[in-house]
Amino acid sequence: MVKDSIYRYCNYQLRSHQEARNKLYELGCKTPEVEELIAELIEKGLLNEEAYARAIARGKFRMKQWGRVKIVQQLKLQKVSDYNIKKALTEIDGDAYYETLQKLAAKKWAELKSEKQPPIRKNKTFRYLAQKGYESGLISDVLKELINPDR
Repeated sequence: MVKDSIYRYCNYQLRSHQEARNKLYELGCKTPEVEELIAELIEKGLLNEEAYARAIARGKFRMKQWGRVKIVQQLKLQKVSDYNIKKALTEIDGDAYYETLQKLAAKKWAELKSEKQPPIRKNKTFRYLAQKGYESGLISDVLKELINPDR
């Protein structure tokens, strides 16, 4: 019963070890049984943390346009290992990442055109991009390009 449930759960979509563990506890399993089932799921290829991490990184970047910082936070929340987080970040193309950041910055900058004071406009744009999970150094570079395109 429990075995069927967890197999279906992991077959439906990629899951982190933590998600599978939580589901097993939800289903009423005790710790030794949970660890045994987790090992079995890994063995059968139903649980693959690296594949999960890579899929999350690709998806959150492409669909939600999250930055690396927010993606790393999301993966750490799921208790994904640092090794797999590093692997996952290789899924994000550097040029596409920078282009996305530029597009988001330009869009937000345009949305804030009613803000008459440039420092406030710049600050709001910066905060928005930081909240999306982009690195502050990159945000600063993009904003400099945006505000002074001739330099």
